[in-house]
Amino acid sequence: MSSTAVPAADRFEWFADVIANELVPTELRDPPASGGFRAEAGALALDVLQLSTFECTPCQSRRTPAQVRQNDPERYQFSLLTGSPMWLEQNRNGTEVNPGDMVLLNTVHPNAAGALGEDRAIRNIVIQLPRSELPLPSDKTDRLVAQRISGETGMGAILAGFMRTLETHASECGPVERTRLGRVAVDLISAVLAERCDTYEDLPSESRTRILMERIDSFIDHNLGDPGLTPQLVADRHHISLRRLHQMFRDQEDGVAATIRRRRLERCHADLSRPELLSRPIGAIATRWGFGNPAVFSRAFREAYGMSPSECRGQR
Repeated sequence: MSSTAVPAADRFEWFADVIANELVPTELRDPPASGGFRAEAGALALDVLQLSTFECTPCQSRRTPAQVRQNDPERYQFSLLTGSPMWLEQNRNGTEVNPGDMVLLNTVHPNAAGALGEDRAIRNIVIQLPRSELPLPSDKTDRLVAQRISGETGMGAILAGFMRTLETHASECGPVERTRLGRVAVDLISAVLAERCDTYEDLPSESRTRILMERIDSFIDHNLGDPGLTPQLVADRHHISLRRLHQMFRDQEDGVAATIRRRRLERCHADLSRPELLSRPIGAIATRWGFGNPAVFSRAFREAYGMSPSECRGQR
């Protein structure tokens, strides 16, 4: 949905209607004096969750007590900021958040928010989930509303990366895959919030297992360039036995070692296709992604792609 199809004079009201339909009824305030307001929005169902994206000219919003009484969908809204820094207030909490930060809101409480500055568009990725889907004590969770949650380290970084991936690729997935993505989103949000209110052990064992799998998945991605990345190292870093690690990968497309090799080959293939890396030796690209033996790399690459690394580069 884009405001480009709406007359300039009607865009602010149009966007208020979009927010009301896709999130909750909210008052928008302080449109630009020049009348140059612009906005875009998108929404996608992930089973019982909804993924939404919003981008607009800087403004302010306020959800009033009257609007809460008239319409409370009983949801949490978990947002990742990717545009302008913002301030938010809810339930006697207040914070300022920057791009890469995340924040939780509860539709049962009034709230207020706005951009900090006028030189950058507001841009958020929002996951809405029913409050009943979050397996945490509501009294503890509500203490976390309108508080800055970093998306730079630990589980926060894994969740922020997952939300960006959803924005880019979730629409390419079918209904069954979207249901699974929604389940993973609930688990990751639950893990991030549970760590902040010290209730991680209260999470269901199934959720903790899926969260651990996401941690392992992220660890592998971030360490592909380490030639010492082995299943044993992965198990040791996550304080589990090698046997349990292999069991966790039993339902995956590949085993642990095959997953590491496939992802390394994918990174090499991508680099060999980049024009700006044409002058970089093929051996250096292989080494960058953890292949220490050129012959092993060349053989694995040919098995995976039906051509040699040099032939792949020639096709760019």
